[in-house]
Amino acid sequence: MKSRLPVIVGFGGYNAAGRSSFHHGFRRTVIESLDEQARQETLTGLAVMTKLVRVVDGRYQSLDGEALSPADIERRYGAQILASTLVRRIEKQHLDPDAAHWHKSIAVGGEAGSLTFVSNRKQLPEPLPANWSVEELDGNEVRVTLHDNFEFKVDSYRALPVKSAGQLPTGFEPGELYNSRFHPRGLQMAVVGVTDALRATGVPWQTIVDHVAPDEIAVFAGSIMSQLDENGFGGLMQSRLKGHRVSSKQLALGLNTMPADFINAYVLGSVGTTGSVTGACATFLYNLQKGIEQINAGKARVVIVGNSEAPINAECIEGYGAMGALATEDGLRLIEGKTDMAQDGVDFRRASRPFGENCGFTLSEACQFVVLMDDELALQLGADIHGAATDVFINADGFKKSISAPGPGNYLTVAKAVAAAAQLVGIDAVRQRSFVHAHGSSTPANRVTESELLDRVAAAFAIDSWPVAAVKAFVGHSLATASGDQVISALGTFKYGIIPGIKTIDAVADDVHQQHLSISKVDRHDQRMDVCFINSKGFGGNNASAVVLAPHVVERMLRKRHGEAAFGAYQQRREQTRASAQAYDEQATKGQLEIIYNFGNDLIDDTEIAIDDAQIKVPGFAQPLVYKQDSRYSDMLD
Repeated sequence: MKSRLPVIVGFGGYNAAGRSSFHHGFRRTVIESLDEQARQETLTGLAVMTKLVRVVDGRYQSLDGEALSPADIERRYGAQILASTLVRRIEKQHLDPDAAHWHKSIAVGGEAGSLTFVSNRKQLPEPLPANWSVEELDGNEVRVTLHDNFEFKVDSYRALPVKSAGQLPTGFEPGELYNSRFHPRGLQMAVVGVTDALRATGVPWQTIVDHVAPDEIAVFAGSIMSQLDENGFGGLMQSRLKGHRVSSKQLALGLNTMPADFINAYVLGSVGTTGSVTGACATFLYNLQKGIEQINAGKARVVIVGNSEAPINAECIEGYGAMGALATEDGLRLIEGKTDMAQDGVDFRRASRPFGENCGFTLSEACQFVVLMDDELALQLGADIHGAATDVFINADGFKKSISAPGPGNYLTVAKAVAAAAQLVGIDAVRQRSFVHAHGSSTPANRVTESELLDRVAAAFAIDSWPVAAVKAFVGHSLATASGDQVISALGTFKYGIIPGIKTIDAVADDVHQQHLSISKVDRHDQRMDVCFINSKGFGGNNASAVVLAPHVVERMLRKRHGEAAFGAYQQRREQTRASAQAYDEQATKGQLEIIYNFGNDLIDDTEIAIDDAQIKVPGFAQPLVYKQDSRYSDMLD
């Protein structure tokens, strides 16, 4: 039985480079290499996102009402727009890195060995500490005497060693785009990110639903750090210590699978397969593997794969910082040779330096989603195809001494990915027209271990000057979403023929292995690539490598499978899809994002579900759920 090909028919989301759909985020990372029109389109969209420019009656205006052209926007706001994106100093809408909230312990006592104060009886702790005595006063007041010293915790502030992060463009707040009351930031990002991916397909979601059975839709999405702000687990864990009450939403909304749940319940209305596979920093690829398997096996015909992560908070920064994993201000100053703390400022925009002299990775927030279809459905609907995800290989590290250290599993995943791609596109295409999107986390350990394994695999397959890209140089490390950032960037290379240079480094570090690799500090043009290898390494031994094929390779495969006549008819249907998608892009560039959020709409009445021995009919779905004929164990049955 032939396997169905999982093709990418839509992609979208947001990270520090901006909106991902239609390659806007990718274009921000190679903006120096774009022609004038593409550059101004991307800058204009970012100007609206960052609230520097507004749109009135479809026209761009300054905040004081002056009409602006894209050229005007670039000339007036270009530098500010660029400074408001990518990795940069942590901005105060997240926290103040110079004054992070803290509790400081302080021991107090009176001059004569006791201390007296007046308080309200309701504010006394229960039970009273052993060295406290209480005297009743008028009303509800009491006089409290502390005998001997007592320790209090008082509000305090201190500077964080880590002061940089990859943040959504300044001024872009996903929670402002829909009724997001009490939603943690990660779930806000999931809603707006998956909307971007769905709108970008150019095919109405209802049209897709009408062509498949209810259980032929799947969603795999989540986060690794859960939702850690005050509306999620952060608030849940902190409430008692702060003297607050836990809300009824904090625990439920904090779950790391909640991005998938929100997408099903409030965006898609799906009753199909759902879940999230967590694999540390390789999580996006773990979920992509599930999507590929579902389509390969015919269990699903449409799969939404993605992640949303919002880790820019003091707890995550302190946690990863305590491991020595993050780039600190002092570490960056040491790399840059700046010794005078008062005079020498650190370039936080270059905090993430894959394969260069570096001192740790840079946390970032991001949401990235891809819409997968099987090849037959994509042709039937006239969906635009941006590539295909054919394989994800996952291997652990075996016995480990340090759970966070890199290990041998990544050798297996990369080698298997290259071997698999060679069978699809041929070894010559792998040697001459493939590139790697490296994990490139910007730690000293990663630059050595990952470059060594890539170099050895390249040698094994006789690959010379293998181009290596590392998108974390621009957007930082978004944890669960990180390999999603890599996939989206790879699609941009397929579209524009540009492999982004690692522009944040002065030079490739001396200990990087590169006999068979090509690591560039500048963008490389005219790169017609057939395949990209997405590599991801996660704490705990979570290694994953994916094979992503370019759209022109996929089209060649589809012509072979379906024939020229069927492919020609598909191309005609695709024109309308592209027109609809382009219309969305134009609206989105003007800030009209049309967020899909269906709270309490079109609820399914359980009593209206029709069940018989052949199928299930679910209200709201055009196609019935027909029970699959299962012959897997036929040789074991009478």
